[in-house]
Amino acid sequence: MLDYLSLSAVAQVVREGSFERAARALHVTPSAVSQRVKQLEDRLGLALVVRGSPCVATEAGAWLCRHVEQVSMLERELHSAMPALGALDEPGQRMTLRVAVNADSLATWFIPALAAFTAREPALVDLSVDDETHTAEWLRSGTVLAAVTSNPKPGQGCRSVPLGRMRYRATASPAFKKKYFGRGVKAESLAQAPSLAFSRKDKLQARWLQHVCGQPVEVPRHWLPSTEAFVAASMAGMGWGMNPAPLVAPHLRDGSLVELVRGADLEVPLYWHHVRLKIPMLERLTQDVLAAAGEGLDP
Repeated sequence: MLDYLSLSAVAQVVREGSFERAARALHVTPSAVSQRVKQLEDRLGLALVVRGSPCVATEAGAWLCRHVEQVSMLERELHSAMPALGALDEPGQRMTLRVAVNADSLATWFIPALAAFTAREPALVDLSVDDETHTAEWLRSGTVLAAVTSNPKPGQGCRSVPLGRMRYRATASPAFKKKYFGRGVKAESLAQAPSLAFSRKDKLQARWLQHVCGQPVEVPRHWLPSTEAFVAASMAGMGWGMNPAPLVAPHLRDGSLVELVRGADLEVPLYWHHVRLKIPMLERLTQDVLAAAGEGLDP
């Protein structure tokens, strides 16, 4: 039988990043938190927390933290259905759900889903942001309970739900396009024009270049890990970038941005992966995500 008092201490240390902040959240002393964590580690024969600034979970610790979140959601449902059980330990206590999402979804359609969910549920959210091709890894590692990803295949013990397609357009300022592509958008001109990349994981530009040129093209890159900065940098003439269609639509209409190649959009299918356990609160979050995706993504 797992010791849930110690499990809660591990989860709180990971969530807060330190034993001191975890102690304040649990209303105990830091030594009590440390003792609970150490006792569980000794019992399991595994390190669960990497001590540092901040403290982070080991792989085993991440799986146990996810288990604590699942149990907390089920407990919340039980208390709602059976008020005679009494209140939770803390009046107004909220649980925290950890979710991984790509930056472009966060900047376009995902916030309405979280707003609808948190307006109704006694929950907080802890978002991890990564490239859409890598967010599923956060779920596989046990770090999060759900993720927005471009990978259609769910991991073991998880479910995959189609969300829709994120449409991207290669855009730049009119002056930038005139400077670098006065004689057309070709492999030779693209090899000279600075582009914008989100991170070393970002493959959208490479996919678009292959689509337009029919071959790989190596291009110079600025690295900008921000969806909003992508649009701003494109408008400022720093380079061309693959921007989400909803964000650049008004700028294309007013002429502050232009498409490099009209009609050469790139579509990225997105999926919602979550643990397969029948947890009503997680199912309600899924419904909010599906509703927001239906409004913000192409079918």
